[in-house]
Amino acid sequence: MDVGNEFGFVQTYLPQHIIAIRLAIAAVLGGIIGFEREVNTAEAGLRTHILVSVAAALFTILAFEIFHTIEPGATGPQADPIRAVEAVTAGIAFLGAGAIFRSGGNVQGLTTGAGMWLAGAVGLATALGYYIIALGVALLAVVVLSALRAFAHRIVGRDAQKIDTVSPAAAGNGEKP
Repeated sequence: MDVGNEFGFVQTYLPQHIIAIRLAIAAVLGGIIGFEREVNTAEAGLRTHILVSVAAALFTILAFEIFHTIEPGATGPQADPIRAVEAVTAGIAFLGAGAIFRSGGNVQGLTTGAGMWLAGAVGLATALGYYIIALGVALLAVVVLSALRAFAHRIVGRDAQKIDTVSPAAAGNGEKP
């Protein structure tokens, strides 16, 4: 009697410890991206990015596990793991779109939505075993999010200071600061 099957344990194509490692790596890499967002008070931070990354990794692992359960030469519907990856991508895009909103004349949450989408991609890459690529992309995301934020604030901050220093009288006369 197979006790494992009685409790719902199934034989997997990938060893279960490899699946656990891939999910853990997805959590860490999603957390790296989410930490940067959390530090900068974004709406979707550490927990959200970890969940998105791990969910994407799990859906990808499950898709490929299902693909490997099909008997070669079997007739009937065939599993297509690419469809699962597309569904994961669409789901993450839906979450990202929910983070985007318009406030007056400004659009907010675009970077957060893009970060969530990227965390999902990192989860997909991790699930497929592309650890180095996933790590590189997560680190690149942090560099882009943090370094370019500082650069943008410097450039935009200077422009805002120039605008603020123009007196109403000078502005009416067409003078430049």
